[in-house]
Amino acid sequence: MKSDYTRFDDERLIRLITESQEEALVQLYERYNRLVFSLAFAIINDRATAEEITLDVFMRVWQKAGTYRADQAKVSTWLTHIARHHAIDVLRRRSARPDHEAVHWEDVIYSESLQQDPQASAERSLQRDRIESALSQLPPDQKQVVLLAYFSGYTQSQIAEVLQQPLGTIKTRIRLAMHKLRDLLRDERLIQGKSVSAQPAYNISKKD
Repeated sequence: MKSDYTRFDDERLIRLITESQEEALVQLYERYNRLVFSLAFAIINDRATAEEITLDVFMRVWQKAGTYRADQAKVSTWLTHIARHHAIDVLRRRSARPDHEAVHWEDVIYSESLQQDPQASAERSLQRDRIESALSQLPPDQKQVVLLAYFSGYTQSQIAEVLQQPLGTIKTRIRLAMHKLRDLLRDERLIQGKSVSAQPAYNISKKD
C-alpha cells in the first residue's frame, strides 16, 4: 500500500529522504517551496534567480538530508538557513549587492486577472507605481519585512524565524515601515490633488 506522505511530519520526511524516497522530497517541497522562494526573493530581488535558488535548496536537501539535526533546529529553520546562505553566495559570486530600489512588482502584486481588464490594469499600475515609490524610500530592513508580511503573507512570527531576528525587532520594523508608508502615501495624494486642481476645468470634465 502506498504511503500517504502528507501525513508525515517534517522530521519523518527528512528521514525518508535519507533513504532516497523521492516522494518525501516532493512533499517537503510542497510544504516549504513558497517559504524558501520568498526568502530568496527578498534577498535577491529577482524572480528567476529566486526560483533557481529554491530548486537548488531542495536539491541540497536531497543530497545532505543526513546532516540535519532535529535537536538543533526545526526543519523549516534548517531550510531557511540553507536558502539564506545560498542566496548570499549567489550575490557574492555576482560581486553585487541587493538592489533595494528595484522590486519586480509585476511578480509581487500584479495578478493575471487584472491584466485581462484594461481599466483595472491601469488603476493597478498607478497604485503599484505609488507603492513602489513609497517603498523605495524605506530602509532595506523595513522594506524586507513589508514584502514578507504584506506581499508574501507571512505572520510576524514566521518572519522572525525566516530572518532569524527577535520577534520584537520584526514588530518594530513593521510598525515603523507602516507609519512611514502612511505618511509617504498621504503626502503623494496631497501632491496628486494639487496637480489635478491646477489643471483647466475642461481637462477634468472632458469625456473623450
